[in-house]
Amino acid sequence: MCVTCGCGPDEVSISDAHGAARNGSGGHHHPSHGHDHPHEHGHDGHRHTHSHDEPSHAHAHPHESAPSGEQRLVELEDRILAKNDAYAARNRTQFGAGGVFAVNLLAGPGAGKTTLLVETLKALGGRVPAAVIEGDQQTQNDAERIRATGTPAVQVNTGKGCHLDAHMVGHALDELPLPPGGLLFIENVGNLVCPAAFDLGETRRVTLLSVTEGEDKPLKYPNIFETADLVLITKVDLLPHLDIDMAAIERNIARVNPTASILQCSSRGVPGLKAWLDWLADQRRQLLGSLAAEAESRAQALRASAGQAWSASGEATT
Repeated sequence: MCVTCGCGPDEVSISDAHGAARNGSGGHHHPSHGHDHPHEHGHDGHRHTHSHDEPSHAHAHPHESAPSGEQRLVELEDRILAKNDAYAARNRTQFGAGGVFAVNLLAGPGAGKTTLLVETLKALGGRVPAAVIEGDQQTQNDAERIRATGTPAVQVNTGKGCHLDAHMVGHALDELPLPPGGLLFIENVGNLVCPAAFDLGETRRVTLLSVTEGEDKPLKYPNIFETADLVLITKVDLLPHLDIDMAAIERNIARVNPTASILQCSSRGVPGLKAWLDWLADQRRQLLGSLAAEAESRAQALRASAGQAWSASGEATT
């Protein structure tokens, strides 16, 4: 569950890359991903380790003072996030092994995440292999829009859940072809609070903020911005029709997250996407270059080791 709002993934369902349902509500279990244990979803009461059915347990001994409700929530959150981080590390290892550049897109509802993805995929025109994981509480609407571009997309419906987690993403990956060196876009559930806390194993985290949301949104919802590698200010084509201070938006983003890159974009045509597309290309190039350098370093070490020969007596020769 999300300890912030109390949501739970009891109705999660995941499609395959073509839209067919792979499982019913609740379980999202795929043996190939090794997630066969139940989720840990907290309850508002604490757990006892002894049985009250035993007559000999007379409660004559003093109990240690019970932790406060706030302390229990903190401990529960720590356990949930630690478990999520373990799954995120597994996802990140999978991405790294395939040279996949994975982007976690976060924003409130209506910021333009899906439109940005559709237009981005059209602009890429299949020149770079790509795939998408869509997160919504209900419907396959967004995944269907993505598939209409010719890009495989898996829909994760979270039911009452308000965010994706690394466990869900791991199961979605079981259904999604990820070509080596490709792009994976993960469109998180539209929510400015809870998704910020959950690492999905992404390479980069991008938060969208539309110009219609006002200058102070980064100050009201700082967590979603302070964890971002890039903040993308969307719908800038609407600026002539709005009384909005763009400089104030950028100052407030920098106030919350001084290290995040900030770009402006419009999904109305390729020119408005140029800065975003250039950022994607540059980040992907850096990732692949780094992975290639690591692979070459390992290859050199293996070649050096292979150059060592042994005689029949076991003595090393050159």
